[in-house]
Amino acid sequence: MQEVYHQDFIKQKEAIKNSILNFDKDGNEFINGKRNKIKLFVLDKITVNVKSFKVPNLINQIVYAYFRPSKARRSYEFANILLEKGILTPQPIAYIENFTIFGLEKSYYISEHLNCDLTYRELVENPDFPDHENILRQFTKFSYDLHEKGVEFLDHSPGNTLIVKKSESKYDFYLVDLNRMKFHNQLDFHSRMKNLSKITPKKEMVAVMSNEYARLSGLNEQKVFATMWQLTQEFQYRFYRKKKIKRVLKFWKKR
Repeated sequence: MQEVYHQDFIKQKEAIKNSILNFDKDGNEFINGKRNKIKLFVLDKITVNVKSFKVPNLINQIVYAYFRPSKARRSYEFANILLEKGILTPQPIAYIENFTIFGLEKSYYISEHLNCDLTYRELVENPDFPDHENILRQFTKFSYDLHEKGVEFLDHSPGNTLIVKKSESKYDFYLVDLNRMKFHNQLDFHSRMKNLSKITPKKEMVAVMSNEYARLSGLNEQKVFATMWQLTQEFQYRFYRKKKIKRVLKFWKKR
């Protein structure tokens, strides 16, 4: 077992380790996905979020053991980098990896649990959400700041930004699901626009985001909108084509 703990949580390491050892029978289930599972545990006076990653296939077990950091390790390390850059994410606490003779088996990322008011997904699904445009513009400012700091969040999708209301008109944005991320000295224009292409399929939201991004960056608004909307359409086409192919394959398997 490989264990790495944040310096602020060294004293709680045994309690954290016990939550992993008893993960299957203890804790409150938060998310039970096809690939990963998240449970909540109480650690002293705080609630911690324990993400259990699916056991990799045999090839990836070897890859994660010898050639590439595991998803749990990347999540922990990337969280610390984000905080160093002044970008909000739930406080990283630890990561733990279990190995067998074949390579990496189970791995866990532990962070402080954040109770948010909404995610970006609510803005997509409910155009009448209170203070919709103001939140959308502040989210665009948050994304622009990410880009200015050289952060390319490869899973910049609707459910991976948690939004906390700080005052009547001010919001904080926290990134989660951190294992796919790249850091650059500078992000070019196309990479910036592509990074926002998974956020929403709605043209009216892209228009607002383009307006705000152009205002912040000094770029031409028509160019920003045209590029962002084109890349959004291309992503949506690939996304639904992939889903269609999966449905066809499932149909033939059932036969």
